[in-house]
Parts: sequence; structure tokens; C-alpha cells
Amino acid sequence: MTQEDARAYLNYLLTLHLRQEEAFGPLGLAFVKENDLTKLSLLPEEQFNLLMAIATVFSAEPKRYTMKLELLQKAYQLLPQTRYNDPELGRDLEHLIKKTQSDLHRYNEAMKVARSQSPDRQSLIVETDVPEYFLETAQKRASTYYQEKYRLTKEAKTAQHFGGTAKKFEPDNLAIHKEFPGACAPFINARTNAFHIVLPFDLKISRSPEDPLEAGIRIFYGKMGYSFPLRYEMGKLCSYHDGQVLDVDLRDPNLIFFSVSGIKDPEFIIQASQTDPSLPPELVYPMTVLEHTGSLGPFIQVSCNIKVWFDASMVSLLIQGAPDLPDYGLQGGAGLMTRTYASDKVESYVHNLSQPWQEGLSFNFVNLHLQLSRGIDSAVVPFGTPIFSVYPVFNRQSYRFVDRRTMD
Repeated sequence: MTQEDARAYLNYLLTLHLRQEEAFGPLGLAFVKENDLTKLSLLPEEQFNLLMAIATVFSAEPKRYTMKLELLQKAYQLLPQTRYNDPELGRDLEHLIKKTQSDLHRYNEAMKVARSQSPDRQSLIVETDVPEYFLETAQKRASTYYQEKYRLTKEAKTAQHFGGTAKKFEPDNLAIHKEFPGACAPFINARTNAFHIVLPFDLKISRSPEDPLEAGIRIFYGKMGYSFPLRYEMGKLCSYHDGQVLDVDLRDPNLIFFSVSGIKDPEFIIQASQTDPSLPPELVYPMTVLEHTGSLGPFIQVSCNIKVWFDASMVSLLIQGAPDLPDYGLQGGAGLMTRTYASDKVESYVHNLSQPWQEGLSFNFVNLHLQLSRGIDSAVVPFGTPIFSVYPVFNRQSYRFVDRRTMD
């Protein structure tokens, strides 16, 4: 930017300020942060006026005061170089800086979270066939996914600081666009403060058998209250269990076709099949998951053999479809695990409680329950996409909701 361009842009910014345009704050702050105003030969008075003008239009939110304080301090340092240098103005500016510092300090103190004096942090112990992937790689994949999807642009980050001026209808003015999902802390926390189930292969759920993914396909008849596994042989749908031919048309709206691809995540450790050496290694794990896939009414139940041990007297586990799952045309079933899995055989419980570290702990399985969204006939979830999320929550006996009026 040349000196002439800089002065012209400064005049433009100050005109926006006089008009109380909402775009002044974001554009002015970007100009100050991205340029050395002295090297652009702007006069000390011009720099002072711009800094003070920007400082006055910050949103009245203490979390924005760090940047506001920085601008006020720069203006205070510039004051002796300007013709505005006056003891009274200096005192006023100094008082404004101290007030801003005080407000920022009180905000920071209020936002501090005192460390609880409760017992040690809870350990959630995860058992799985591929712990390196689900405990490490999958969590990195989920983090990268959300960062790339919701990262704010530089302009959007700058616009977050402003919003106190009267607004006009300017839907095409990108300088004031700031209402993005990535700017909402609770929205992002729902995605970053969870244990994520991410698969190393693609999966597809469809109402028709066309174009299945290459590793294999399972067929289910599923509707509310009833489901049944099928297979397709000699042009007919048959029982998956005994091969009995069934009078079910391939266009039946209750049919669900579930297929998976080969391994696509380069960090997944591929192993050859111990029972079928001719099977391509990249298909071994997806086909294992496919073989253990079941159905529950209209839902496909995908089992990755992930078992979580937890102290049920302290925590429960909320498992639900990942927040962005509907973007792919799917709904996820949600459930709260409050105790040990209750639908297994006696032998399983005896085996599962034979180790000293298991004493006092409950266990449950994290299964993925997936259903096509209403009006959607086919959905594909690419590998590396968060599919389900697990949130530890307080045990119901550990808290209560209290009427504020009873606290006085």
C-alpha cells in the first residue's frame, strides 16, 4: 500500500466512522493490525484519531477488552507527539486505560474455574481391537475435521470484536459477517469436548442395492419394532440365517443396504487375514465390522467392539450421533449408559469381572445406531468423519436442580 493509498483509505475509514457504519470497526482494526502506520507516513494525529475511534466501537463485552486496551495504550503513547497533547486529555485517557484494565481483570477473575476438591479424575478404560486407531488417530482425525470445517477467516475473527453500533441491512457486506458456527463456544465445545468414533473406511446406507462400496454389503429388513438380516442369492432375497427364500421385493421401502469400503486411512495398521490369506489386507477389518453389523428396528447397528469401563456411581456415558451427522443424510440413535451392559450371557459377566482393576467398575459397548434421515434414500460417510460422540456426564445421583428462590 502506498502512502497516497493509505491516506485515502484512512479518510474512507473515518468517513465510515462519522456515518456510524458497522463496517468501520472490523475494517479499521484490520488496517491497524496489518500495517505500520508510521511507515505509511500517517501523521501522529491521524494515527491517534483512528486508534481512539476504533477503541470506542468495540462491543461492550469484556472478552474483547484485551484488544481495546492495546489500542488505548498505543494512543496514549502517541499523544505526546500530537498537537492534542494536553494534561487533562492525558489524564482522561489514563483513567480510561485503568478502567478498561480493571474491567478486564474482573472479567478474567470471574471466568476462572476453581479446581474442585473432589476425588481423583475419573478414568474411562477403553477396550478395543485397534486401540492405537480409536484412542489416538481417530481423535486427531476428528479434531482436524472440525478445525477445517469451522475455522473462521481472518476477517470473521476481526468482526467478532464489534457490534455495538446501530445496524443496517447489509447482507452482502462481508466486513460485518461474523455469525458463524465457529464463533460460538458452546457449538464448538459440543464437537471438541467428546470422545469421537471415527472409522478408517467409508460406509454407505441406502434403500437400493445399486453401487455398493467395494468391501462388502449387508442387507436388512427393518422397520419400527422389527428387523431381520437378509442375503441375496440367485436373484432372490433369502434369510441370512438359513437361506430360506423370502417373498420380499427388492424395491420394498423397508429394505436397508449397508456397505463399506476398504481401509482408506493411511495411518491405520493393516493386517492380513489369519483365516483367508487370499483376502486383500485392506478389506480385512472393514469386512470384520460388516460381519458383526446388525439391525435394531429401522436402525443399522455398527459394532466396532469398543467397550468402555467406568465407575457408574460417579459417571454415565452419553453416546449419540456426532453433531454433524445429519449433514450426510443420517440420524444417530442416542443413549445414556448408566450401568453394565444388561443383555449378555452369565459367562460374559464372570469373564469380564475377573481382573483386579475391574473391581467396582461397570462396562458397556459403544455401538453406532444409524438411520437414513427422512426423505433421504442414500448416504455415504467418508473415512475420517466423526460418526458418533461419547460424552461423560454426572451420575444422576450426583446432582440436582434447585430453585434459585430457595437459596436465600
